[in-house]
Amino acid sequence: MRTEIGWHSEMSATGTIVTILGILVGISGAIHGFFEVLQGYRSTDGFFIFAIGKDNGWTIWTEGSEGAFTLVQNFLVTGILAIIVGVVLAVWSVFCIKTKRGSLVFLLIGICLFLVGGGVAQVPFIALTAAVITRIDKPLNWWRNNLSKNLRFTLAKLPFWFFAGFLLLFSIAFEVSIFGFFPQITEPSALLTICWSTLGFAAVLLLASIVGAFARDIEYMKTL
Repeated sequence: MRTEIGWHSEMSATGTIVTILGILVGISGAIHGFFEVLQGYRSTDGFFIFAIGKDNGWTIWTEGSEGAFTLVQNFLVTGILAIIVGVVLAVWSVFCIKTKRGSLVFLLIGICLFLVGGGVAQVPFIALTAAVITRIDKPLNWWRNNLSKNLRFTLAKLPFWFFAGFLLLFSIAFEVSIFGFFPQITEPSALLTICWSTLGFAAVLLLASIVGAFARDIEYMKTL
């Protein structure tokens, strides 16, 4: 059966959102790897690196560095590994997150991505996604008991709108962090403020979309 809020998919709202989020995390890690590969076969000179080299010639944006951690002391090798692991994480998100150990394996792959230069900023998204995966197709009793019926019904209409807003703001923040481009703004300090504030608002929308997905799944599950 379908509820009056218009359920049109066999996959739960929670499952849909974490699948897309997992793909996003995997791709962003692979992008870190791509920029590391561009720095060539040379030593990283340490565990903490900048995926985007300070002396790059394809952008004048000096604040874009994309910090990362790697156990592999070579930019080319760690970049290739980050691309491979990032793709594996994205593929796992599409096909395997609903398996018995979907969350655990996702977390382990995410840790591997971090350890081979997939980026530091991805860590909270990896942890959050792994946690939310465990809630797919679950009764969600805590949320059922602590969200009023009216609030649940309202939030149930909004998760994908919230998530679309998150994707838009995250994309803007990611672009600014790499290229330092924002219309009519050239001052580095202002660009950094835009980058971090946009990312902050994106995080709020992401959390709202997850709560909304829980509410939507609760409303749907009542009719099963």
